[in-house]
Amino acid sequence: MAWGFMFFKPSHSVGERGNPSGLRVTMENAHNEKTTTIKVNYLARVEGEGNMYIDIEKGQLKSLNFGIHEPPRFFEAFLRGRKFSEAPDITSRICGICPIAYQMSSVHAMENALEVKITPWIRKMRRFLYCGEHIQSHILHAYLLHAPDFLGYESSIHMAKDHPQEVEHGLQLKKIGNEIMEMIGGRAVHPINVKVGGFYSAPSKKAMRDMVPMLDRACDMARAATKWVATLPFPEFERQYTYVSLHHPDEYAFNEGQIVSNKGLDITPAQFNATFEEIHVEHSNALHCRFRETGACYYNGPLARFANNFDQLSQGTRDLAREVGLDRIVSNPFKSILVRCLESFEYCKEALQIARDYEEPDSPSVPVHPQAGEGHAWTEAPRGGLYHHYVLDDEGNIIKAQLTIPTSQNQAMIEDDLRALVPQYIDLPDDQLQWKCEQAIRNYDPCISCATHFLNLHVKRS
Repeated sequence: MAWGFMFFKPSHSVGERGNPSGLRVTMENAHNEKTTTIKVNYLARVEGEGNMYIDIEKGQLKSLNFGIHEPPRFFEAFLRGRKFSEAPDITSRICGICPIAYQMSSVHAMENALEVKITPWIRKMRRFLYCGEHIQSHILHAYLLHAPDFLGYESSIHMAKDHPQEVEHGLQLKKIGNEIMEMIGGRAVHPINVKVGGFYSAPSKKAMRDMVPMLDRACDMARAATKWVATLPFPEFERQYTYVSLHHPDEYAFNEGQIVSNKGLDITPAQFNATFEEIHVEHSNALHCRFRETGACYYNGPLARFANNFDQLSQGTRDLAREVGLDRIVSNPFKSILVRCLESFEYCKEALQIARDYEEPDSPSVPVHPQAGEGHAWTEAPRGGLYHHYVLDDEGNIIKAQLTIPTSQNQAMIEDDLRALVPQYIDLPDDQLQWKCEQAIRNYDPCISCATHFLNLHVKRS
């Protein structure tokens, strides 16, 4: 079960910090030319366990890899043989930070396979649920995991001594995100009210209307969070990405629409495997996902959603984006923390509107009948797109399951960023170079436990 553990290192400044998470080896060759190896065996302030290895020889980057070494968790194998109705509860256990995305991907894929048509009320409440998850995940990342990097703190605990109001606002916003999920999901971690065809129960009109003052305050706090994060010192680092995300013409896409890119891609979720492929690399237990035809990696996450769905943001969010110096294409991955806060502002506004307009439904779900079928879905987890594919037999039992995780899709891009970043900062002392590289990895808010979901096992005996 992935509960989102955060590993904090001992406190010291960037200039003084040792290397408690890794090992540095420096050797002198015959010509007195230094060879440096930076090994980070356990990355801090990420969900799960990952590592990083950098070899620098004669002032040039020789090799680099970002590895995910948690053991495979075999969720796809767990799903085979289970009823279609069990998938939302099983997949939500993959992650304690973004269980909604796993539930909703499985739900949408099952409804695609079973030809289920949902009501407008169900659709709206699913977006409400997504708002809660994205708010709590984005704010957790921005305040507790990533902002300390920019200000030179080892953790948010140390940062809070100098920025108590900002951290307090962050904790309040995260709590509000949790309360949104509890309202419709039953609980914040691994919600229990979600099912194929809708929800088991609906909140009362009074309960939803009682949330309005809290959500109104959340909008103000999210605006303030965005403005504060905009003041952080962002490294100068620009990339030209292929941004891949979900896109819907009428709304900021969460769980319906086409898979698009800023380079012209426009496909249905059912075309995912024809367009992308997952490959195994020796240094990681997580699969890498690339374009099938070109082998190129791509960016998947907040910057991609922002680029491909900028016109679908509310006018207030677009105005706030321009106020903090952003417009549609954000090429600096270190500014992903800023886009996360902008998205949080948008989600607070949408959740507020849904709560204000809420009416109780005649029924919180629609009938679902088992049948043979094949279903596909891509929904947007906070850290990127999540693809689910299922094949069902006549009784609605799962005979095939495929889950392609955001961090798996981003892992190759993370390495590509690091290969571009290290030469830019190669003259820094090793501890500062390591800090910069760890910060670059945290740009993606990697959910490492989620990524180790699958591994083929081949045994040869002789």
